Amino acid sequence: MGNIGISGAVLIFVLALIVFGPKKLPELGRALGSTLKEFKKSTKGLIDEDHEKEK
Repeated sequence: MGNIGISGAVLIFVLALIVFGPKKLPELGRALGSTLKEFKKSTKGLIDEDHEKEK
């Protein structure tokens, strides 16, 4: 997934707005944000465990 650019991002946003509607979009954004936050936290935990095992 290379450079999307501004026009590509706008196109994706407009398509998401059409498909999901303006009321569902903020809920989807929050869900995506919390999912990414949890993924990042668990990945960091795995990396920290790896470093602890090496010592």
